[in-house]
Amino acid sequence: MSSLYGTFADRLCQVIFVRSLCEVIYERSQSNLKKVMPEENVSLEYRGKIAIITLNRPLKRNALNAAMFSHLETVIKQLQEHLPRVVILVGEGNTAFCAGFDVHPDNPMFESLLASAENNDEVPARRSIGRVRAVVDGLIELPVPIIAAINGQAYGGGAEIAMRCDLKVMDSNAVVCFSETRLGLMPDFGGTPSLVRLVGPSVAADLILTARKILADEALSLKLVNRLSAPGKSLNDAIALGEAIAANGPKAIGAALEVIRRSPDLPLKDALTLEIDRAVSLIASGECIHGVAAFLEKKAPVFPD
Repeated sequence: MSSLYGTFADRLCQVIFVRSLCEVIYERSQSNLKKVMPEENVSLEYRGKIAIITLNRPLKRNALNAAMFSHLETVIKQLQEHLPRVVILVGEGNTAFCAGFDVHPDNPMFESLLASAENNDEVPARRSIGRVRAVVDGLIELPVPIIAAINGQAYGGGAEIAMRCDLKVMDSNAVVCFSETRLGLMPDFGGTPSLVRLVGPSVAADLILTARKILADEALSLKLVNRLSAPGKSLNDAIALGEAIAANGPKAIGAALEVIRRSPDLPLKDALTLEIDRAVSLIASGECIHGVAAFLEKKAPVFPD
């Protein structure tokens, strides 16, 4: 027993010794990533361990057109190469988070939808929606928590993307609206199944079929969002939330997040088994040693990536 304790104590000493070195190395690596991938309509900024994606088309209420989907796809690839601990999605300006799919004729993706409607041909629409879903799914499936900072109007596809994020911080003046049925369309960013999982089929039917506006207080009461912010503070509050998450063990966050995301699709017994498997693998990874070392030192833990 004493030899085992000695081995564990030696390991703690090693961890304590390299903690400061790991922190320095990490901060230096991040200093080169403060501002990357500035695109015309989408930007990506790293702030320490957090990445912020900004939908930057305020004159169109940050509506998504073909160019924005291409830019967003590029940003996702950059995130995959330099994975942060948290991703925040926000809209430029104080008016809109995202007005959803751009239905103006100058959007080539909308032209394909019109072609399907005019010619009773499913192929162009399937191709366009498949493109949308590939990009949105790529964002939502990143293996880190995704936070939506709903800083204004979230309509149509914008509301869908927000609801698919792991966590949502909503400006008290913002509005969510699943507006597609007003146009003779329906959600196709993955919003229908996501909304049903969030609030159940009855409430989802109410929100989607009526296309009514949901103000912040109702969004919170329906559990569409996690918390409300003061006017103009949704991004600040989302960053604070992200920092609280990023301070914890990244392997622990990743393992817990996987179980959280997959559990609704699994029978309870399988979900419980998944939890055990990920918990055991996490312990065996040794990440908890850093937390124990910090606890014994009475310091905040510094977890390496």
